[in-house]
Amino acid sequence: MATLQTTHPRKKATNVSQGWLPKLSIMDRYLFTQMLTPFLFGVGAFSSVILAIGSLFELIRLITDSGLSIWTAFQIFGYQVPGFMVYSFPMSMLLATLLSYSRMSGDGETTALRSCGVSAYRLVLPALVLSLFVTGMTYVFNEAIVPAANWQSRSTLRAALNQENLQFKKQDIVYQQYGEVPQDDGTTRQGLVRSFYARSFDGKEMRGLTVLDFSQGQIQQILSAESAVWLPDQNVWKFSKGTTYLVGADGNYRSILRFDDQNLKLPRAPLDLAQEQRSAEEMNIEDIRRNIELLKQSGNTKEIRKLEVRLEQKYALPFICVVFAIVGASLGMRPQRTGAAIGFGLSVLIIFGYYLLLFICGALGQVEFLSPIAAAWMPNLIGITAGFIILTRVT
Repeated sequence: MATLQTTHPRKKATNVSQGWLPKLSIMDRYLFTQMLTPFLFGVGAFSSVILAIGSLFELIRLITDSGLSIWTAFQIFGYQVPGFMVYSFPMSMLLATLLSYSRMSGDGETTALRSCGVSAYRLVLPALVLSLFVTGMTYVFNEAIVPAANWQSRSTLRAALNQENLQFKKQDIVYQQYGEVPQDDGTTRQGLVRSFYARSFDGKEMRGLTVLDFSQGQIQQILSAESAVWLPDQNVWKFSKGTTYLVGADGNYRSILRFDDQNLKLPRAPLDLAQEQRSAEEMNIEDIRRNIELLKQSGNTKEIRKLEVRLEQKYALPFICVVFAIVGASLGMRPQRTGAAIGFGLSVLIIFGYYLLLFICGALGQVEFLSPIAAAWMPNLIGITAGFIILTRVT
């Protein structure tokens, strides 16, 4: 008698894979969905608070006191939203991880998962992955959206209030060029090569110019002109109606040469310096680098240091999301349960402490007590170290 053989269908895999995407276990999908709702809530809540404090009250004051139209106020408000929203991303990451893991810990879900052999480090992995995604989103906002929106906001406000357009400096443009200066013993050293001064600038033409040449270690010539324009096709300055004074080694004039028009191959930097009026919040990484190079030619060490710190912070700040995710998940997995109100309050305290540390480190970087890299990344290093210490105590 033939026996009947039956085959049992294979169980469906608990992991989900979509092409090139990594496999997601049921636990991972569950944790992602648990964090998504408080994250979106945090973005809305924190953005609303920051916008109200940093923008809305001031716009209402301008409407009532300065006659700013409501429609223009709405435009400015819209331009300012990305700049304030980007600050809410790391805050929301902290709130989402803290509330999600705290609720799971309070309901015994983390205990059940760990009894099945899931380590605390494995439980934190979904929060880390989500934080890396939010980090990338924060970086894109900071680079592609926020600088242009902040600049447009300021320009719209000035135009609406009939304020002076500060897209370029209109008076007293001073530029000092530094380079290698020969010494009497045949060596060279870094020193002042040329000093450039213009009394006024209308965006195209500079007027009332004086250029002092120190390229040989002492003043060699003085150029004075009524006006000058930059010729981009020839990469030179065209000076008009001026006089060149050649100075001898004894300090007396060797000759005086008057001219109607004269082209001189001087740096374009004075024009760039007059046109650059954006703050660090209105510049992306490439803009900051370009400004640093420009300022290095002028020898403005204080402003150079400030921009170097801000440049490193442009790289470091998005990674606050990773720091807050690890800290929030580690705190949430502790045995005691944290309610929504307590979690929100604890998030605010951690955020305040972190940004206070960020401000202190930034100030220390600007006074050269810390290097720009240390000033920007030290808060992240301290935060992530504290998060892992808490996590090891949970395990």
